[in-house]
Amino acid sequence: MTMPLLLLPSVVLVPGQVIPLQLYTHRLVAMVRRVADKDKTFGVINLSKNYDDEGRHHFTSIGCTAEIFSMKDEMDEPSGISTVRVKARGRQRFKIVDMKSEITGDIIGRIRILPEVSMVHVLEGARLPSHRKLMVQPPDDSDDMIKTAVDRQGNILTSVDLRFKNPITKMYTANYMWWPPWVYQMYDIDWLVEQIKAELHSWCPSLPPDPVDLSFWVAHNLPVNDEMRLRLLAFDSVVQRLRFGLSIIRKSGVILCCDSCQEEIANKKHVFSMSREGPLGAYVNPGGHVHEMFTVLSVKNLENVGFASTEHSWFPGYAWTIVQCRGCNSHMGWMFTVAKMNLSPKKFWGLCRSSIKTSFGKVEEQDEKEKIGFIV
Repeated sequence: MTMPLLLLPSVVLVPGQVIPLQLYTHRLVAMVRRVADKDKTFGVINLSKNYDDEGRHHFTSIGCTAEIFSMKDEMDEPSGISTVRVKARGRQRFKIVDMKSEITGDIIGRIRILPEVSMVHVLEGARLPSHRKLMVQPPDDSDDMIKTAVDRQGNILTSVDLRFKNPITKMYTANYMWWPPWVYQMYDIDWLVEQIKAELHSWCPSLPPDPVDLSFWVAHNLPVNDEMRLRLLAFDSVVQRLRFGLSIIRKSGVILCCDSCQEEIANKKHVFSMSREGPLGAYVNPGGHVHEMFTVLSVKNLENVGFASTEHSWFPGYAWTIVQCRGCNSHMGWMFTVAKMNLSPKKFWGLCRSSIKTSFGKVEEQDEKEKIGFIV
């Protein structure tokens, strides 16, 4: 399969993610129009900040197809430059087999769609066929499972326990296997989904229920660099993605700090979702550069640059102000302040994913976990 490719710096598109584009160069505008007239699908690959031995940008071999679902043509009358505003959604992972540059300047890639491998349960081969129809969900230990009958004077007549005495669950055969049951539980997809939802519930209460969608949601919203996100994207199995994502969540630090000088910027407990897609979103500025940023409610060691403006604001009703690190003056993102009184929150910050990383810093004793240095 061949398709046109778009190389974007500091952007790793994952399935389900929405990416906005504002294109003004003649080559890219013409390419997008051709794609929109054909099948509305093109490929997005990450353009690394690193260079090869010949001084050229290094690009990754793993990418994601993007399907255009919104497109708007605009014309700048003073300059006569034609621009195209596009919104596309990530669809399928692919690996580049070969790529070439056309005479028009378009980059065409020959790609192979990566399969989504569905694995059977880790204990599937050890279960007795006669027990499968008897398997139930793990017992609920709540008081609702115990029914009590009383008379008019409030005296207890009888009590019935509705919980299963010896339930047969899908993990029951782990007790007869070579490894301890908790080893097999680590590869149980339902258990992985429950653990990730428990860890990230404060970020977004309505997480995707489907395990595959959740694995890509995790890959999209975790505060990791391009290399770690590409590793998540390269896994063909949802179990592998969930396990690796859960490992990052539990081993990464609680502090978001500056990527350049490691100055503490925010705490992960202050991360929140400003949109339905999660705490991280992709936004494009008038110059066509795509920024991926986290939204947080509280920061430290940042200073404002310039004045607040509502022009081209990514959040209607909010004014933006550029913020930079107080330690090294690196660009960190923007502060958004409310311009209309009926909006909430009154103030929040958007931190660029490429400008931050996680570290452990100082944590409370009850939150003390395994320290392995910097994760991202």
